[in-house]
Amino acid sequence: MTTLSPRTPRPVDHLVLPTADLDVARRRLSRLGFTVAPVGKHPFGTENACVYLADDTFFEFLAVGQREICEAEARRGNVFVARDQAYRFRQGNEGFSALVMGSQDAERDHSAFVEAGISVGEILNFSRPFVTPDGKEDRAGFKLAFAADLRAPDAFFFTCERVNTPKVDRTQLQAHANGAVALREVILSEVNPTDFQYLLQEVLNQRDVNAHSFGMDLRSANANVSVLSPQGLHSFFGLEASELERGLRLQAFVLGVRDLSAVESLLRNNDIPFEPSGSRLIVHKAPGQGAAIAFEAL
Repeated sequence: MTTLSPRTPRPVDHLVLPTADLDVARRRLSRLGFTVAPVGKHPFGTENACVYLADDTFFEFLAVGQREICEAEARRGNVFVARDQAYRFRQGNEGFSALVMGSQDAERDHSAFVEAGISVGEILNFSRPFVTPDGKEDRAGFKLAFAADLRAPDAFFFTCERVNTPKVDRTQLQAHANGAVALREVILSEVNPTDFQYLLQEVLNQRDVNAHSFGMDLRSANANVSVLSPQGLHSFFGLEASELERGLRLQAFVLGVRDLSAVESLLRNNDIPFEPSGSRLIVHKAPGQGAAIAFEAL
């Protein structure tokens, strides 16, 4: 097994959620109380709408902007686009396809993934314009190293090295009407979660695993990553997963908010259905929102 020295867990950087229409996604996110960044366009044909949190994580709603360019890039070996296309083919245009970890050295990550037998392609280098709501612009640069498991075709992972962080003030983008501040947990499902223990240990760079009757938890540098059995997924989140379909699937994520009662009021005022579950409020999937979102008080 490849080890990095020291074995320090990687942080979650962001989440990738395919969507059919960014306008629909933006309207949905706004009704959920999020401030949504202006549309970002990738040089390989996809485009996104991102929600940035104060803990330096974000979630990315990803759409196909120019299909011909995407298809050509996939044929050339662009793993990001190829996996997005494969996900849409199998699961449709709305969903949750990738968990992305932060990195200081994507080249080293790629070498580690190759040695561990979980690499799924070459590193991707790219940059794109970054625009704030008040029109200030800079360029954001990224270097990505990819990992996956053939047994789980509907989920993939990559590390993201931020080569150039835009010199713009993100304060406006990180202020949300729902009071969301931090990503607390990422939820996956699988019939036998520990079958994917090795993969996730390598992706998170975390040896410690907490196995329990409903699945397993691994702690990244900034958030919990939980893989639940179908029974666990239903018990904790009210979500359904087939007991026959194997393979990891990204299902939901948990956000920490300043005031849970304020979130409840916002959701009621905006006619957003939600489900109280213990100390959380769960908003189930809807058009423009490909994963369940749970809110909990910090």
